[in-house]
Amino acid sequence: MNYKEYALDNPANDINLISIPGLTIKLNKNEEFLKLEAKGGLKRACTPLINMINSRLKEEKPALITENYIVASTWLPPIPSKVFNRLLLAEIQNTLGRYIPETVSFEITRKCKCKCEHCVISGGEGELDTSTIKMVIDEALDMGAFIITFTEGDPMLRDDIFELIEYVDKERAIVNMYTPGTEMTLEAARKLKKAGLYNLLVSIYSTEPKKHDEIRRLEGAFEKATSAIKMGLEAGLLVTMCTHVSPKNIDELPAMYEMAKSLGVHEFSLWESIPKKPDDPILSDLQRKQILDMYQYINSSKGCPRIFANTYFEGRMVGCMAGQRWMHLCVEGSVKPCPYIPFSYGNVREESLKNIWKRIRKSSHYRGERYTCKMHEPAFLELVRSIPAGESTPYDFRLLEK
Repeated sequence: MNYKEYALDNPANDINLISIPGLTIKLNKNEEFLKLEAKGGLKRACTPLINMINSRLKEEKPALITENYIVASTWLPPIPSKVFNRLLLAEIQNTLGRYIPETVSFEITRKCKCKCEHCVISGGEGELDTSTIKMVIDEALDMGAFIITFTEGDPMLRDDIFELIEYVDKERAIVNMYTPGTEMTLEAARKLKKAGLYNLLVSIYSTEPKKHDEIRRLEGAFEKATSAIKMGLEAGLLVTMCTHVSPKNIDELPAMYEMAKSLGVHEFSLWESIPKKPDDPILSDLQRKQILDMYQYINSSKGCPRIFANTYFEGRMVGCMAGQRWMHLCVEGSVKPCPYIPFSYGNVREESLKNIWKRIRKSSHYRGERYTCKMHEPAFLELVRSIPAGESTPYDFRLLEK
């Protein structure tokens, strides 16, 4: 494993993770599960975080257990590791109101053989070159980010994808990558592993190949996606099967989970669908309860992949991450609070990522505790409706404030 970890078989069963003025956090291997323990004057500030992590470690099965580390979720760094320590430090800062963009996602190419209607690839022209993307990666890591995600179009169609993955400092961040799987080969999967990819994410939209192909608008897309999952697993990668949940497909989730189980993925990841247009249907509270019930039942059961659901993670645990724990770089350099919000707050070709993050944080839309996606809030959707007809997105939010 490329991510720097400590050995869990330490005879003392006690690992010092963080030691800063006012706070010490240790990892204790207590019987059958791991437990974080905090001491010092700042203990009270980070107690909710510690309790949350300990609850997950004790009550929910992890995605992977090895002799030297545990992966609680494929979306999180291994425990223990230097990257996990950065997560703890970031969350302490967030508790104190100094929010850090923990996850920075990168659109790195427009190229993709799929033509999905739900694609959120940005408008504008051109793509960022290798040196600019590396510069932004460095900025993100310096700001405290510990998850770097490469995403749409299809990163595998960018010639420098292996170079970019390798470039990320693995002592500071894990690297995730979304792909529809159309370009995957076993050789490519092994190169991704060698470059240091942590988690391969492949989206599946139905257990029926025809339905998946229709959504992807590409014949054979289902077969390629399932093959990519198998090749990622054979190469030794963490592999996550993802899907977007909408009122149209929520009843398919049990069958999709069985498919994830049969494929042998480490985690089945559910993300609530985001309206492409303000009047698109969204999940009801009853449907969200259906997801939460499935989440709790599966994750308390043994011998099968765990489930990640942003309905739980953002709806119950940490709140909506847009503009608080998440920042998204568009293919032409503009920056958004998350991939789904159609507003830009600056461009890395013109100013630093740090300055753009400050601008996002000054906006009242991304302050305070929020357990509802901004793109599900009627008031925010009214702002989306105010984007002039014919304008491409992301739209410069500053133009609406004039």
